[in-house]
Amino acid sequence: MADDLTKTGDATESLKPRVDKEYNLARVQGVPWLIVIVLLALVAWLGWKAFGPDANNGDPVATSLVAFEEQNKLTVFSAQLAPVVASEDSRLFGAIKSRQVAVIPARVDYSLDLSRMDRRRMKWDEATETLTVQLRPIRLGTPNLDEAEAQYLREGVWISRDAQDNLTRQNTRLAEQQAMEAAANPTLMKLARDAGRSAIAQNLAIPLQVAGFGDVDVVVTYDDDPGVSNSSK
Repeated sequence: MADDLTKTGDATESLKPRVDKEYNLARVQGVPWLIVIVLLALVAWLGWKAFGPDANNGDPVATSLVAFEEQNKLTVFSAQLAPVVASEDSRLFGAIKSRQVAVIPARVDYSLDLSRMDRRRMKWDEATETLTVQLRPIRLGTPNLDEAEAQYLREGVWISRDAQDNLTRQNTRLAEQQAMEAAANPTLMKLARDAGRSAIAQNLAIPLQVAGFGDVDVVVTYDDDPGVSNSSK
């Protein structure tokens, strides 16, 4: 039995160097994996800092204001109109009269003034993850008349160049006036206001989602909406 113990002890002693060698080898081989894990953790952290929500993006209002920084004016809707106008000209104390009817295509743009957007016009409800934005009223642009595509009907025995120029100037002025009145029609204004709500909601929801705030609800109101306070100027 003593011989068996001696043999066992000798075997253990003989295995020890090999075990130590394998342990050291495993420890050496484990070092590169540890480095890889550390590098992956560092890359993940840097990626989070670069693309994830940071301290500045912790405020949805601040993130939204950044989205407005380079948009002083946003055109949200355009109406294509065709004013029909008529003008008259009289020469030689009424002896020579002429009349011109014109159909002049016109485009009117509806835009939002975003140049003075600030925190007072935004409210964040963290409980419901809802951002409320209050905008100034929709603005109508100056009608853009396409006189190259205009159609004219002239009446008169003789129409001089001066008379024709006068008739055309009157037609242009009346067409601009009529186009503005038509563009202010409640139906067109509603379409423009709805288009403005959709545009602003989309322009803010996407940056907020990219910044890490998830699917945020954006509610857009106007100063002239019923029941909306106009204290924010």
